[in-house]
Amino acid sequence: MEISLREMKKNQKGIIISVHCEGELRQRINDMGLTPGAEVRIVGRAPLKDPVALKVRGFTISLRNNEADHIQVEVEG
Repeated sequence: MEISLREMKKNQKGIIISVHCEGELRQRINDMGLTPGAEVRIVGRAPLKDPVALKVRGFTISLRNNEADHIQVEVEG
């Protein structure tokens, strides 16, 4: 099932399918290792659900929900 990164739940894993943005935001997302084929896992969320903490390529990073909306992920079930 394909969903946006923002829709993933805590401890859910997925594989990045695509990134739909351009320019500086696209470069920033690429620099963080959020590229197609990378496995991601949601580690947690801030109390107001923004930002989201995720584990990718052995690193824990945080991403704002408006940035996570641009990333499509394939998840199980």
